[in-house]
Amino acid sequence: MDIFSQRLKVLRQDTKVTQKIAAQESGITERSYIRLENNQFTPSAETLIKLADYYNVSLDFLVGRSDVPERR
Repeated sequence: MDIFSQRLKVLRQDTKVTQKIAAQESGITERSYIRLENNQFTPSAETLIKLADYYNVSLDFLVGRSDVPERR
């Protein structure tokens, strides 16, 4: 599984929300969110930013370029 998909799933599980809630609160469709977690869809830059903002992590962490989730 792709690092992005893994991290997205772990972040959602850590916040104890459903895919539906995570999708709604991050501003994307539930179908897109599910496809992202299942590594079936490549997110746009806009979607990556929405997800990073929602989970309050850096883009680098979300896509696997860093192991430090905090923003700098």
